[in-house]
Amino acid sequence: MADYTKAWLSVEDQVEKLISRGVSIPDKEEGARLLCAVGYYRLTGYLYPFRESASYVDDSGRSRIQIFNVYRPETSLQDAAALIDFDRRLRMLILEGIERIEVSLRMQIGYVLGRRSAFAHLDSDTFVASFSAAQLDPKTGDAAPSKHAQWLSRIQDRQNGSDEAFVAHFREKYDNQMPIWALTEIMELGHLSRLYGGLANSTATGIADAYAVPSKSVMRSWIASLNYVRNVAAHHARIFNRKLVTAPKRPANVPLLEHLRDEDSSKQVLGLYNALAVMAFLLRTIEPGSSWTARMRDLIASFPETERVTAHSMGVPEKWSTMELWCP
Repeated sequence: MADYTKAWLSVEDQVEKLISRGVSIPDKEEGARLLCAVGYYRLTGYLYPFRESASYVDDSGRSRIQIFNVYRPETSLQDAAALIDFDRRLRMLILEGIERIEVSLRMQIGYVLGRRSAFAHLDSDTFVASFSAAQLDPKTGDAAPSKHAQWLSRIQDRQNGSDEAFVAHFREKYDNQMPIWALTEIMELGHLSRLYGGLANSTATGIADAYAVPSKSVMRSWIASLNYVRNVAAHHARIFNRKLVTAPKRPANVPLLEHLRDEDSSKQVLGLYNALAVMAFLLRTIEPGSSWTARMRDLIASFPETERVTAHSMGVPEKWSTMELWCP
């Protein structure tokens, strides 16, 4: 493993380095201001699509692309600045949409489980066997806590660390016992995702039905995907051309999302657009009169396109904005 030996560079030197690699920066003071605002590595992350590249075949006969450290002619600092601004607005709108979905999911899970009992989340019969049964440690072969027990432990930590007034009320008056319809209020989307995935199929399907989602497996994948997107956005990371590590399932028999099944390229299958389409679908049920879908449509339409970077980087299909999903 090689030692890292590159020297620290002043902001002014960073500007010169970008210029030497082919980035047009007519106003060096403006370039320095942008670097001070976002940092060198964040800036070059947005400039990455503008790098020179070349195709080649490796020793095993596979086609590869080599990326060079110089930029294509006419690459401008403004190209990166425009993408940074677009991505910032995109993250904010994503977080707004996911907040509404997360709050609704808290209510639905608390409501459906609460109908079974106030403490249905403690009952192993609420869950599939693979979630509630003890496990074996893959390294030692010894018995290990079930996924249910691990989830309960995380939720207990959440309760213990909460300073919400209603949590203190249950802590002081009911010995920290909280019914599921109150407990969901302190759960993050990740907690909800793990809980939903462990639910018995009949219970999980009842929750999916509330959103017109055809099955537990589809709903589970959607929640997991949105949780991934939320985490990326919440940590202010680049998202517009993010490859979804957890991509949402593309269901059959859902007309508004049928176009997702027509796409087969990696960018289209794993592109951010898939998660945005799922969000638009869910919000139609949660808040039918919401302006979120129209605002997201308008934002994507304003993508700062160049010869090298277009809205296709997000995985958007042809004529997406005229589809019923995105129309009032």
